[in-house]
Order: sequence, then C-alpha cells, then structure tokens
Amino acid sequence: MKTTNLCLIALAIMAVLACKKQEPDQKMLDVLDETKHKFYHYRNSFCPEAKLSFVDSILQITPKSDLEIHVRGAFERSNILLQLGDAQAAIQTLVPLLSDDRIPYGFLTGIKANLGMAYLRAGEISNCINNHGAEMCIFPISNGGVHKNMSGSKAAIALYEKMLAKNPDDLESRWLINIAYMTLGEYPQSVPKQYLIPNLGQKDEYTIKPFEDIAMQTGLDTKDQAGGVIIEDFNNDGYVDVVTSSWNITKGHLHYFKNNGDGTFTDASDVSRLSKFTGGLNITQTDYNNDGLKDIFVARGAWMLGSFGEQPNSLLRNNGDGTFTDVTIEAGLLSFHPTQAITWNDFNNDGWLDLFIGNETSDDLVGHPCELYLNNKNGTFTEIAAKAKCNLTAFVKGVTSGDYDNDGRNDIFISAMNGRQVLLKNTLSKGQISFEDVTAKAGLNDENHSTFPTWFWDYDNDGWLDIFICDYTFQTTLGVYAAKESLGKTEKFTGQPFLYHNNHDGTFSNVTKQIGLNKTAYAMGSNFGDIDNDGFLDIYLGTGNPNYQSLVPNKMFKNMAGKKFADVTTSGRVGSLQKGHGVAFADLDNDGDQDVFIEMGGAYEGDSYQNSLFKNPGQNNNSWLSLQLEGVQANKAAIGSKVKITFIENGKKRSVFRDVNSGGSFGSSPLKREIGLGQANVIDEIEIKWNGSGRTQKFTNIKVNQCLKLKEGDKTFTKVQLKSFYFKNKADKDLKICLNTAQNNAVTP
Repeated sequence: MKTTNLCLIALAIMAVLACKKQEPDQKMLDVLDETKHKFYHYRNSFCPEAKLSFVDSILQITPKSDLEIHVRGAFERSNILLQLGDAQAAIQTLVPLLSDDRIPYGFLTGIKANLGMAYLRAGEISNCINNHGAEMCIFPISNGGVHKNMSGSKAAIALYEKMLAKNPDDLESRWLINIAYMTLGEYPQSVPKQYLIPNLGQKDEYTIKPFEDIAMQTGLDTKDQAGGVIIEDFNNDGYVDVVTSSWNITKGHLHYFKNNGDGTFTDASDVSRLSKFTGGLNITQTDYNNDGLKDIFVARGAWMLGSFGEQPNSLLRNNGDGTFTDVTIEAGLLSFHPTQAITWNDFNNDGWLDLFIGNETSDDLVGHPCELYLNNKNGTFTEIAAKAKCNLTAFVKGVTSGDYDNDGRNDIFISAMNGRQVLLKNTLSKGQISFEDVTAKAGLNDENHSTFPTWFWDYDNDGWLDIFICDYTFQTTLGVYAAKESLGKTEKFTGQPFLYHNNHDGTFSNVTKQIGLNKTAYAMGSNFGDIDNDGFLDIYLGTGNPNYQSLVPNKMFKNMAGKKFADVTTSGRVGSLQKGHGVAFADLDNDGDQDVFIEMGGAYEGDSYQNSLFKNPGQNNNSWLSLQLEGVQANKAAIGSKVKITFIENGKKRSVFRDVNSGGSFGSSPLKREIGLGQANVIDEIEIKWNGSGRTQKFTNIKVNQCLKLKEGDKTFTKVQLKSFYFKNKADKDLKICLNTAQNNAVTP
C-alpha cells in the first residue's frame, strides 16, 4: 500500500510539472497575446470588428429622428461590413438609403459610390475568391477570368452609368465601370462610348511568353491578408521552401511550406511551430548566429497609428530540426515600434550580421527612431543607432543596404512616406560604426514626395549599385490615377517608380523618364529578378492601397539591356487587380528560370485573397548559373558579398554583377544567386568579393547551366547535379521540374 501511494504521489508531481512546462519562447508568446488585446479598439482603423460594435452601439442609443446620425452611421456601417467581407450585408444596408428622399444629394453621391463598390466586391467574392482560378482578376480580364455569376458586376454597371450621367468627370466610376465590363467579357464593345477608357490592356510593345499561376495545384494559394514572403532553403536539402505572413496580429499566422523536391509542398506550419506566431507585414531571412541555418525575422506594427502600432518584432531561430524558436527577448531585440522596413548586413565587417530597422513615426507626439542592432557574436545584440548617427525619425516604409561607393563598407538607403529619402554613408573606422547623411551630396534630395519600397541593385551591369524607389503619393483612390494615365492626363507624381543611376563619383542621376519607368504603379510589395536569363534584372511590383476602389494591376517591367524598361504586364499575364504585397523571384522548380511568388490580399479581412505563384514558361534558351555561397571569415550566409561573372556573348566580352541579398525591401528572394548569362557558352571568370573579410577569389573556365556551391577559401566548387522529371497539373498539362539529386561533385576551375 505504501509503495502504491508513493507511486501515485510521484505521478501527481509529474503531472503538475508537465502542466507547468512552458514553451521555450513562452514569454514572447505572452507578449504577443498582450499586444493582440490592445489591438481590439474602435479607434484602430484596421480593426473593423471593434468599429462595427461601436457604430452599432451609437445607432442603438440615437433617436430615429436624428436622420444625419443614422445616415452617417449606415454609411460607415456599410464600409465596415465590406472590410469584414460581408458585401451582401453592405448592400442591404445601403439600398434602402437610395429611396429615402430626406437624404441630401451630397450624401447620396457617397452612398452610390459605396454601393457600386459593394456590388463589384460581391462579384469578386462569388467568382474570384469562392470559385478561384488561375486567370481570376488578371488584367485585362479575359477567358477564365470572366465571371460566371455576373449579377454583381451588372448591378455595379447600372449604378455607375447613372452616376456618370450626372458627373462624367467621375474618373473613379469611369475606371471601375470599364473593369466591370471586363468581368462580363464585354470590354470594350459594350462600354458606352462616352465612358469608355480605350486600349486598356492593349498588346505590350515588347512581349514575353505568359506566366501561369500554379499556386492552386501546388497548395501555395493560401488566402490571407497583406503580408510578406520568404523563399529560402530552410532545411538545407537543396530545395527552396516558402514562408508567408499576414499582418493581422489577432488571426494571421505564419505559414511554412516545405518543398518536397518532387513538385509538391507540405504545409509544415504547425510542425515547425511557426503557426504559433501571428502578425508581421514583412518578413526576411537571416543567419544571425552563423550556424548555417536560415532564421526568420518578423516585422510588425506597420501603418498602425498611435499605440496600435507599438508591436514587437520577432527573431525566430532555426533549430535545425524543422522547428523554430522565438529568441527575440534573449537576443536583446525586444522593442515596440511600428515597422516593416528591415535590412540585415555586416555593417562593421566583423563577419556577423547586424540589423537595421526603419521605424514609422506618423506624428510629432510620439517618435519612433530607427534602430541599429550590432551583433555581439554570442546570440545577442546591442542597439547603437544614436551612437552610430543613424537614429533618424521619419515615417520609414523601406530600407535597403549595400556598398554604393565600392569602398568595402555597407551603406543604407531609407524611403519614407513623409517626403524623406535618405542615403547614409558608412564611415566605419577602426571597428567603430558611424553613418553620414550624404543625401544632398549624392543629389538625392530633389524629390520630396512619399515613397514606399526600395532597393539597391545594378540594373545596367556597370559594377556600381543604383537605387530604385516607388512613389506612393495619392489623394484619392488609385483607379483615378490609372484612368488619368490611360486617358493621357498623367500628373507629376502618380505612383511611378524612380530610378537613380550611380554616377561612380558618389552622386546619382534620376533617369526614370529616359529609361521608361515613368508609369503609374503605386507599388507596395516588389522585387527584382531575371525572368529571361539575359543577365539584366527585371521588376515585378505588387500594387494597391487599403481602399477597395483601388483596383489597379500589378506591374512587370523587363529590363532591355540596361537601356530601357518595357512594360510586359499584359503579355506576361501577371497583372492581378488584387492587392499585391511581398514579392519573391526564385527558381522554385530548378529548371533554370525564375518564377515569381506574390503574397496577395489587402489590409482588411474582407479583402483577403489567394496567393499566386507565377510559373515561368521559359522565355528562351539563354544560359544560367545557380551559385550558393558560404562565408567563413565573411558572415556564413555571405550577405553583402559581390559576384562578378565574365563571359563572351555573340563575340563580345561582358560581365554580370550581383550582390548577395534577398532583393527588395518588401519580399525576400533566396540568398542563392540565380544568374542569367545570355548566350554564353562558357564562363570565362567568376570573381567573388567576400563581404567583411575583404577576400577576393577568382575561378576560370566554368560550364554554364549548373548549380554550384562555394565555401570561402576553398579552391574548388561543389557541383549539385540536377535530374529532370514531370508531373501533371489539373489541366493535364505537363510541367517540367528538375530534381536535385544531392550528388555533390568537386569542380576544379
């Protein structure tokens, strides 16, 4: 009996201990839970649930005789219902108001505009979301994108025609009525002549082969709100995986799709523990502890005003066993500022990655200065922004880092919504980091407009980093600006990209117009890659803003040998009208050409949309090289290292330059370099300048069309053989995929 009692007591103690056992990152999970509770408030513009409760409570206590309050309340309620995704309820709220002759005309105009949008959104939900297909919402809408249930678009058209009859200059309604006719398959022939915007989606001047959205067949079509994406090999098996986020801190968790290496993906969100972590408009990869495993950084709080944006970021350590642990607190990275702008680089050349965060200050009452975290080489960081003179305060929306002046020190460029674009030159000396604001000296302070995504890149292959940023200046819905451009009424700043060419002397020149990028876009998520392996970097822009009426297509621009950019959106079939956020270019199927992944969905739950993976059909027979670098004295991920590849093409010597990074400021491509080589038959020389260590290595006479790995200091590459196989998609169409057989062979240059 005594033995039995002792056993029972032991079991009870074990049960208590088991109950008290906490997750290794429970403290951080608790912090996130506290943040979620603060999020729910009617003053939070991005919490429609709380706003709906507040509006309903006001209407309940307001006498029916107070017409203005009830009309305004119904109007606001319809907006909120759309934000929640209940278009039918929004319609039912607005329709009775149209027949109330007590409502002033001024109110009716807004009511009709909202009702027209509610009808359009009802059509989108019924067709594009609930019956989603690869061609849905691809501009110009045609074939499989035409709605089967046409009731929503037809109702919207009837209303917009009445509105335009009274106000022909209503460009928002004019743009949307043309889109509505497209959804019926009746553009342009059925659009009333006086409301027609001609040549929408006209044939591109330069055409490419169309991409195909295969997200549905691969299981990557997660339906979510605005968020980020990382494409990276997180388990070091040779295949790049996909991680996405949603900025909704109460509901939207991280998704992790493990690449099975056979054309399929496994949802490992729960197994990896990543589904425990919510929120994050932007995410990027890093290797903060130099263990050879890619970690994840989550940036939270962007666009949220006041205390609602004071959300913690997360550093998620890759444990090497398929799981991740939040080490934010123990790493010394816990802070509470709104941000989505992050860049990892080795700013003091010590072989360890540091972190710069551009925070958002929306007013003068509460400042959120930028942060710089120096890596202590032991899993922790020290914040030194003030000491390093980079703690500027602005509404920062994008940051990028790179060595723009080729002096061996990584600099920072900042894009902001309050009219500031800032170039910070790294003046590192004797191990001490300091930055100098050289914006004026560099000729970059002439344009004082709101800007969003940005990046350093070498668009013309001259060996010097240029700067790309996107204008985000608007006073109305984006369809108005799209209509103006189509009608030849473009204003100075209408969401166009800006390209600044590096003059090789510390200054830059604005070449936007002469290079053909002065086109309306309004980019949010965006990135660059080489869709046709010609060695020149192309662009894909995810567009939009929180307004439902801002139905404008995402844009793709092809780089024409560093001389011009051609809009190839229409021929490429990549111009989704849904809100575009995190973008990544990656050769997901190892067939030698880069595909494009974009995280779709808007700011509100009701504007959620399925993500897209646009498979590249192969544009030509150009050569390519995949190059994976591993630093030794340099940081292990080799971020910031420079690659120069020289070869003969059509009898002429040319070089292609690439930096190791994840690309643009909103979306993360793999750190593995996927480099187009044009018509090269052999690589004459590969030159690698390792970031931080200063070491330069050169290799000669290398074959094209292969995947190579190189460890800093090694005299030979490691070759990874590829084997082809096929799989069937839902349309029974063969798609060629290449398997990495993980046969490692030494390659002596």
